[in-house]
Amino acid sequence: MQSKLSDIELIQKTLAGDQSAYAHLVKRHQRFVFTLAMRFTKNREDAEEVAQDCFIKAYRSLSSFKQESKFSTWLYSIVYTTAMTSLRKKKMDTSSIDDEDTDIQIANVSSEYDANSAENRSRSFYLNQAIEQLSPDDAAIITLFYKGEQSLEEIAQTLGIEANSVKVKLFRARQRLKEKLEHNLKHEVNELI
Repeated sequence: MQSKLSDIELIQKTLAGDQSAYAHLVKRHQRFVFTLAMRFTKNREDAEEVAQDCFIKAYRSLSSFKQESKFSTWLYSIVYTTAMTSLRKKKMDTSSIDDEDTDIQIANVSSEYDANSAENRSRSFYLNQAIEQLSPDDAAIITLFYKGEQSLEEIAQTLGIEANSVKVKLFRARQRLKEKLEHNLKHEVNELI
């Protein structure tokens, strides 16, 4: 029954004391929250921690959600700020592109949810691998736009910047993604794009 309820209805039930409604919200958004956290942290354990912190923060702040945007946009802004705070605290090197563990972790995350053919899994792997090589900001914009299906305005709200800036950043992130794919795949890039 609760799976058919909208996010707003689940929020209202949660605020009325129904814990299972919030559990359903978490289940509905956990995969994408984890994916976005992974784009920033580039480490499965840190991404899990960031995702868990985000859902705790969202729960504690649920009464402040004003419904001026979609719940997912509000939640993803929490992911963004939590991940950035975590990166600052750990002073991680976010520019490393040679982390084999990250590639294996992304492959595992992708393969858990991808039931398509081997060719689609391969494409997904190479795209995820290229996205992981981008800066956290570029990876976030690509992820929010394509996987999160967020509009430019929603991404702007999530990141706290103007929609025109998002458009420019998205264009540049696509260019860098293409460069990473070309570097990683050389001749096969034309088939992927």
